[in-house]
Amino acid sequence: MTTDKSTSLWERLERPAPAPRQVLSPQRIATAAVAIADAEGLEAITMRRLATELSVAPMAPYRHVSGKDDLLELMVDHVYADLRLPGGLGWRESLRALAVRTRELMLDHRWLAQLPPQAKLALTPNVMAVAERALAALDGLGLDPDTMMSVFRGVDAYVHGAMSYESAVSAFMGEQSLSSGDELRSELAPLMTWHMRTGRYPIYEHYLRTATRKDDTRWQFDLGLNCLLDGIAARLNI
Repeated sequence: MTTDKSTSLWERLERPAPAPRQVLSPQRIATAAVAIADAEGLEAITMRRLATELSVAPMAPYRHVSGKDDLLELMVDHVYADLRLPGGLGWRESLRALAVRTRELMLDHRWLAQLPPQAKLALTPNVMAVAERALAALDGLGLDPDTMMSVFRGVDAYVHGAMSYESAVSAFMGEQSLSSGDELRSELAPLMTWHMRTGRYPIYEHYLRTATRKDDTRWQFDLGLNCLLDGIAARLNI
């Protein structure tokens, strides 16, 4: 039996489970798929591989998900359930906590930075809950709804942009079997040396020769985030 594609995954999952209750569940499917992606990347996930990991018939997962698009949404929702914010914080502390915890989530699940567009835009219950908490932190400050959403999306975009670059570096280092920033710079040295010898990038060369936090990604992330939050506070007088 296949799923009804005319309704969304989340509408279908809200419906009462058929009796007798099946051994396979969306939770089991998501847990298995996330484990595969964490260990081997998104490209390792197929419906057949998933069925094998779950020790079920190849068509069994289709009772809950119509295909890989649904599966990716289920995975995103599953990991976003871990993204919780402490209560009683001001808007800045709430958005900072959200940004830091989103970064931690993306470090734990590197595949989040490699999702296709449809999955990145997935409106899952736990993703919606994160947005709701962020907007609630901005509510009551005298901001109009458009401004509140823009602030939330700005912080979210900063996190995902920073993590997209960080994840790309990490993936490249893995592919090249590099274990440190020094090894990465040695790998890139011939091309970088050519660029520097052109004399076109004196400020960049100064950075290369004098910077001391090239590999401190958490410090880089925190500084950029603080600059963004400072700008929001100053611009909106909040």
